[in-house]
Amino acid sequence: MRAMKSIVILISGRGSNMQAIMRAAAAEKWPARIAAVISNRPQAAGLQAAAEAGIPVVVVDHQGYPDRAEFDAALSAAIDQFAPDLVLLAGFLRILTAGFVEHYRGRMLNIHPSLLPSFPGLATHRQALAAGVSEHGATVHFVTPDLDHGPIVEQAIVQVRDDDTEATLAARVLAQEHIIYPRAVRSFIEGRLRIVDGRVVQGPATPI
Repeated sequence: MRAMKSIVILISGRGSNMQAIMRAAAAEKWPARIAAVISNRPQAAGLQAAAEAGIPVVVVDHQGYPDRAEFDAALSAAIDQFAPDLVLLAGFLRILTAGFVEHYRGRMLNIHPSLLPSFPGLATHRQALAAGVSEHGATVHFVTPDLDHGPIVEQAIVQVRDDDTEATLAARVLAQEHIIYPRAVRSFIEGRLRIVDGRVVQGPATPI
């Protein structure tokens, strides 16, 4: 019998990737439970979706803290009460301190809307269009103190069309995010991800 893993998801907005993960976990009967959804924004739409699914929700409003370090300390305390095996950043729009990231090293994933290492940061679709690339996409990676860097778990490629706008490109990338993020999370939950010399190696599921 596999041990049930615990997942905490961090969001700042609508939580579309969170909902994709929730759907996949239920449909595929993962040996895991989403223990909580935490947001830095009280008005984040994703909180309602999580609550309606019976998942505990927590708000740690970044505006209530004088600096990033104090906010991260409060956020870490909120996360750790759920003893997660895995922390997921799903549209969590905060730059995290190195100490926070180190605390969850090897058990925190993020999804970024570009083919990293290209176009880190914000406005990735605008960056891709301005650069004239023929391929764009999304990346799931382990989080490290370097912003939008870290061992890559999975990527999805989207062809850039001549008539693309930021909105049309973003929509196609988001559709791929909803596929690869749940798949990457499942790989972690099933013990198939290892980091070797700074790179992710995927193998068979680890017996539990």
